[in-house]
Amino acid sequence: MKAIIDRDGCISCGLCVATCPEVFSMADDGLAEVISDITSETEELAQEAADNCPVSVIAVE
Repeated sequence: MKAIIDRDGCISCGLCVATCPEVFSMADDGLAEVISDITSETEELAQEAADNCPVSVIAVE
C-alpha cells in the first residue's frame, strides 16, 4: 500500500507525522511528505492520519 499527499493543499499541521512517523515526515520546505510505503504494521495508523487530516490531502491506496 502507498500513501499519497496532495502537497499543494498541505497546511503543515504535522498531524500525519505525529500519528504515523514511520510513513510521514516534514520535508525541508515545511510540508508533509511520504517517506515509506505502508506495511501491515503501519496500515492502521496511516489510515488514521489520512482520516484525521484537517484538509483531507492524504490518500491511502
